[in-house]
Amino acid sequence: MKIIIAGAGEVGFHLAKLLSYESQEITLLDTNKESLTYADNHLDIKVIKGDATSIAILKEAKVDQSDLVIAVTASETTNITVCVLAKQLGSKRTIARISNTEFINHKDEVGFTKFGIDELISPESLAASEIELLLNQSAFNDSYEFDEGALTMVGLSLSRTASFVGKTVREAAQLFSEIHFVPIAIQRFGTQYTIIPRGDTQFKEGDNVVFITSEGGGDELCKMTGKSNTEIKNVMILGGSKIGFKTSRDLYENGFNVKLIEKDKERAFDLADILPRVLVINGDGRNVDLLDEESIHEMDAFISVTGNSETNIMSCLVAKSKGVKKTIALVENMDYFELSQSIGIDTLINKKLLAANNIFRYIRKGEVVAMTKLNNMNAELLEFKVKANSEITNKFIKDVDFPRSAIIGGVVRDGEGYIALGSFRIQEGDKVVVCCLPRSIKRVEKIFL
Repeated sequence: MKIIIAGAGEVGFHLAKLLSYESQEITLLDTNKESLTYADNHLDIKVIKGDATSIAILKEAKVDQSDLVIAVTASETTNITVCVLAKQLGSKRTIARISNTEFINHKDEVGFTKFGIDELISPESLAASEIELLLNQSAFNDSYEFDEGALTMVGLSLSRTASFVGKTVREAAQLFSEIHFVPIAIQRFGTQYTIIPRGDTQFKEGDNVVFITSEGGGDELCKMTGKSNTEIKNVMILGGSKIGFKTSRDLYENGFNVKLIEKDKERAFDLADILPRVLVINGDGRNVDLLDEESIHEMDAFISVTGNSETNIMSCLVAKSKGVKKTIALVENMDYFELSQSIGIDTLINKKLLAANNIFRYIRKGEVVAMTKLNNMNAELLEFKVKANSEITNKFIKDVDFPRSAIIGGVVRDGEGYIALGSFRIQEGDKVVVCCLPRSIKRVEKIFL
């Protein structure tokens, strides 16, 4: 695919990096010479210095031949303008990054597609949604919903007390009469290798395992692993950024008790005005005495979303030491993901990764309705919609020539999620969730074309 990315900031560079690894033809536009030079020296892409809203610059980037234009500059107005121009100049599809979530909430009413914007994404909104999902699935360190929860991906680390440690996948499945979960990826403790499990794969202590669950599967996993999905009611949030604001608003609207700590006095007063049911505290969240005064030990969850990754990590560690059950830190450095479990933080989230996951489904072949990369694992989760002429249509799963480095986790049919084993027959219109390693993606795409 020929892809133009406007904006060489953190999201744009990360997207260009991921897409260039897949041999996509990438052109990166920005006015910042330093950012472009860095990208040019580190990635196999084309860079053009200039204003992405310039028609001349877009024509230089061959926008009329592009399959996709992604506008992810820091300016919402610029992104919208770029997409409108790109569409008029012949680009097949456009995606704009925005910060005003009202645009997403009313996109059908406004009709953005009419004037050239095919998709809107908000990394801040995606991060806030991810946080809320993690609080509702408190026993797990990673979570992602397909089709409004018909199937859910959850990740957890196996402790010594987990009932299926030492057992194979086949033996563990026999512990329940009905199967509501299936393992789709395993990372052995202390390694960077991702395993796609089979029936004879053995679970080991310390394994980081990702499961697909249908209704009831999360409770079964908690029972088998000795973890508990504790109800989270009291939440403390550090940082009144866009993510902090949106998370606070969404959580109190859903019945959580929220305390929000913001260092900047003027920003704290503004937040207090627009969030009347949130207790906004003006102070430095790194101050342990302040956290004690605000009864951090009574909190069920602590979420740190300041603009500084190290502050977020350290404050979450302080919260853990005070007995807080669930901690979530926003980080910018992807390398920190490898450290999250070893240093004791439950979950790290990254805006760049969330935005890239959301955009990646437009790159994949076949009708991909949802897609996410597994945190700290070299694997992707893809949800394909089955077409009438797909290779997999009307076949039993056991009869499909599926690569060993990929696995079907579940199927959504008529809004209901199923854990699909070998005797399950795939039908047209089904949505099939597949976990695969990078080397098998092309083969999997071909099965669903």
